[in-house]
Amino acid sequence: MIENTKCECGHNNPIGTILCEYCGKPLLEETKEKKTIEQEMRYEGKARRSQIKHKNFIDQVWSFFSSVKVAIILILITLIAAGIGSLLPQERVAATSNPELFYSQEYGIWGEWFYKLGLSDMYNSWWFMTLLAMIGVSLVICSLDRVIPLYRALKNQKVEKSTDFLLRQRISYQESVADEKKEEKFDALTTALKKRRYQIRQEGDSILAEKGRISRWGPYINHIGLIIFLLGVLLRFLIPGWYLDQAMYIQEGQTRKVPDTPYYVKNEKFIVEQYDGKFAGIPKKYQTKLILYQQDSSGNLKPVHRGSAIVNHPFEYKDLFLVQVDAQTNLKGIKLKLMDKKSQQSKGTFLVDLGNIKPNQVYTVGSNLEVRALEYYPDFALENGRPITKSQEVVKPAFIFEVKEKGQKEGERSWVISGENADALTPENKYVIKLAGFEMIPTSGLLVRIDKSLPIIFVGGFICLIGLAMGFYWHHRRVWIRYKDGVLYLGAHTNKSWFSLRRELNQVGKQSGIDLKLVQE
Repeated sequence: MIENTKCECGHNNPIGTILCEYCGKPLLEETKEKKTIEQEMRYEGKARRSQIKHKNFIDQVWSFFSSVKVAIILILITLIAAGIGSLLPQERVAATSNPELFYSQEYGIWGEWFYKLGLSDMYNSWWFMTLLAMIGVSLVICSLDRVIPLYRALKNQKVEKSTDFLLRQRISYQESVADEKKEEKFDALTTALKKRRYQIRQEGDSILAEKGRISRWGPYINHIGLIIFLLGVLLRFLIPGWYLDQAMYIQEGQTRKVPDTPYYVKNEKFIVEQYDGKFAGIPKKYQTKLILYQQDSSGNLKPVHRGSAIVNHPFEYKDLFLVQVDAQTNLKGIKLKLMDKKSQQSKGTFLVDLGNIKPNQVYTVGSNLEVRALEYYPDFALENGRPITKSQEVVKPAFIFEVKEKGQKEGERSWVISGENADALTPENKYVIKLAGFEMIPTSGLLVRIDKSLPIIFVGGFICLIGLAMGFYWHHRRVWIRYKDGVLYLGAHTNKSWFSLRRELNQVGKQSGIDLKLVQE
């Protein structure tokens, strides 16, 4: 059971209360020793849950996350981590099928450690998501720990405050006034304050003038916007299909599956327009004509949308955006010629389509020769004496071909690495395969983007801006006036711009005919 702190006025206050809820007198000895109570007025001196005795684990967790220092530390850690993660491109930007090899080859030892420490896919990592979640929890608890007591205090604030409370305000005033002039002073002051848009409440010989209370809610509206913003960011990674930002390359005439979506896209035609005259040869426009497909119930591809992706004008379909970001001329195929090793006579040529190699695909050469592709390594390398492919990208293509005459049961095998026959591996072969040429094809670089959380992020950002405007452009100002034992007391408080409040009260004094010799600590 929570203990109470009893004030001199007789009011029982919850433990942790700094200023009496009823009269406003300081309750703590260290507060009584101060000349002003400006700092204690931030939350009206009300008890916050984080200030009560810690009874259980939940109270301790609440106290931890309600600390502004903890929130700042979490934000700093997140910012530092995000900065480190931006030193090298993330995996989704690099768009590589073998990130471990990519980072070590491109950035050396730093890239290798960048990948090993999990920084290459940091924004999808569990610990980064945990940091964002902890910041969100801290924002929620910080806000609730302060806004609830503040709301109760402002809603139920008393008009009559102790003279000690008034004189301890940063701006205060006292003057001996005869009883018969009390009403005249009150009327003059309230009239002048009303002209300045103060709302007036009077109870007996006490007056409370207040305006701009909306300013006190600005930081908490701002917190709500930040919480919604963080929620939108987290939903990108928590809900599959809500966020996608991935590059893909598609050759002209090729149909490929759009990564992590149920769609397929065909590059119907890639168009490059160039400037004429002085700027001849400089690209003017990149455009890819696209057809978007989706599988029907029988598994067949059915076109659902046609359009073009142009730089700064993406191809759109529902939540899917295909953005034109790059253009290349890539290797489509290799032309190889089969030659008799002794006579060096050509038996014919055949074309290997690197994007469409089927297992055991057979190429007919001349009238009676067949070449069968037994094995294919797009990015050839040797590991422990065995052939491997380091990635599925066409970097160093290598083949094992079988050459035989029609009707022959078993032929001879030949290695072809990067278009050159490896004669040393098969010196006894009758035939040799040599490079005859290349076939190039335009390739369009598209950025696949899906972001269903953008509306939530925009709403959070808009609410955050409203909170900032409320906090910056309004000032919560209050003036307490009390007449007691022949003395007129005045105390004033604002959450910002004390000089402006002092100037305003001086003008109020001139309008009311009272020489307010304000005391400002």
